[in-house]
Amino acid sequence: MPICGMNTLCRGQRATVSSILLEGTMRRRMQDLGLIPGTVVECRMKSPAGDPVAYALRGTVVALRNRDAEQILVRPEA
Repeated sequence: MPICGMNTLCRGQRATVSSILLEGTMRRRMQDLGLIPGTVVECRMKSPAGDPVAYALRGTVVALRNRDAEQILVRPEA
């Protein structure tokens, strides 16, 4: 599967983080949550408006704005 932004995942779809393009404090925040290359994430649910989106990773669920999630590159599972 090709690499894409995490914001393109559909509900229930799983993917592995390839790289993080975020910078500064937001990049550090994602790393503190365990969102690093090799981490498996799953799109859990999307708000009615489509933003933010909840992602499960490392035993927790985090909500990210689409503009931040698109900066996290993932490889979806087949």
